[in-house]
Amino acid sequence: MATPIGNRADITLRALHVLAQADAVACEDTRVTAQLLAHYGLARPLLALHAHNENEATARVCGRLAAGARVAYVSDAGTPGVSDPGARLVAGVVAAGFRVVPVPGPSSALAALSVAGDVGAQGFVFRGFLPARGAAREAALQAVGTEAMAQILFEAPHRIAELLEALALHAGSRSLTIARELTKQFEEVATLPAQAAPAWLAADAMRARGEFVLVVHAAATSETKKEAEGLSPAAEHCLEVLQRELPLKQAVSLAAEISGAARKLLYRRALARRSGED
Repeated sequence: MATPIGNRADITLRALHVLAQADAVACEDTRVTAQLLAHYGLARPLLALHAHNENEATARVCGRLAAGARVAYVSDAGTPGVSDPGARLVAGVVAAGFRVVPVPGPSSALAALSVAGDVGAQGFVFRGFLPARGAAREAALQAVGTEAMAQILFEAPHRIAELLEALALHAGSRSLTIARELTKQFEEVATLPAQAAPAWLAADAMRARGEFVLVVHAAATSETKKEAEGLSPAAEHCLEVLQRELPLKQAVSLAAEISGAARKLLYRRALARRSGED
């Protein structure tokens, strides 16, 4: 089942109900899960199931299921099987003839996508953590640069600078959303051209801290390119309404903030509208 990625209030009522009904909880790190259960006044036997023992732990889970026990599985945060252990467990449990029931909830990948504002996205590719080095990493970066769909990547703080430099090279003209410490106290989300990402990171030492989810926006189509060269109907309407009530500069500033359209385009349009009215 999915568990909070930072803010414990994000746990679902169903997840709490399932944890309360479980005879045992298999988990990626017993210390992390013990703290989560204690926070909600729950106490259950814990079984460690992580990347280094997943096969052996799956056999123990199947043994418990065969004896009639109800077993829940959680990774440290987010949804199991999404760059976390869980896939081998599910495959093994199903192969042994037992039922697996998903309990949906928090996901850092989808949380980042939801605030990316990628209007050109038609689905997405989940890449998670790229290979750390060598030919495999270079091939993965090449794939990121050539893939037209939106893509979701994970990265650790000690490697984020290197990844942003690589994305500036391989996806420089694409928009990039950088989501740091999602749902936590120092959450930060920024959307900017990939080629500007290294400078954004270097501008504040605090930005290199925490866990990162990156959304490489979908490649621009002829339609989105055309819209980028002009103003969308929504931006035009926003500017028109604001310009009726506010001074030109203030109207442009607010329209840019509300619509996300380029300030220069809005300013030129506002000047043209004012000239037309004169």
